[in-house]
Amino acid sequence: MELQNKELHRIVITAIIIKDGKYLITQRNRSKKAWPGLWTVPGGGMEVGDYINTPKTAGDCWYFAVEKTLKREVMEEVGLEIGKVRYLLDLAFIRPDGVPVITLSFYCNWQTGDVRLNEENIDYKWVSFEEAKKYELIPGILGELEMVDKIIKGRNPDEIEYRAI
Repeated sequence: MELQNKELHRIVITAIIIKDGKYLITQRNRSKKAWPGLWTVPGGGMEVGDYINTPKTAGDCWYFAVEKTLKREVMEEVGLEIGKVRYLLDLAFIRPDGVPVITLSFYCNWQTGDVRLNEENIDYKWVSFEEAKKYELIPGILGELEMVDKIIKGRNPDEIEYRAI
C-alpha cells in the first residue's frame, strides 16, 4: 500500500456518552463501507469547516476545534448535547483505501436531548459495560468502554491499561 502524503492524516473523533451509568452504542447502517451493521459509539471526521469560519481564539489559531467537531458529530448522528469532554486514548490505522487515520477517543456525560438517529445508524441502545458484551461491536470499542467504566467507578486512569477486547 502506497501512501500519497506521509504527513497528512484524516482525524476522526469519537464519544463514549454516559447517562445514568450506561453508555450509548449505535448500530452502523448496513450500507456503510467499514464495519456495516456493527455497533459502535458516535463520532466522525473532523472538517476544516468546523473551525475555519469561526473567530480565531489566539493569534492565527483556533482552540477547542476537536471538541467543537465532536459536539457537531454527536448532534448530527444522535441528536444529543454532551457535557465536558475528557480524553481517553488515540488510535492510528490505515484505511483500505490507503488513507492514514488518527482516531481520538473521548468520554463525556449526556447533557440534554433524546436520541434521534441520522442515516448513518439504524439502531441504538443505552447499555452497561456488561450488557455491551452481548453486541457485535467494532474492534476495540469494548476495551474503550471497559476503560471508561473503570474510570467512572473510581479507578485512577493512570492505572488502567487498554486491552483491545
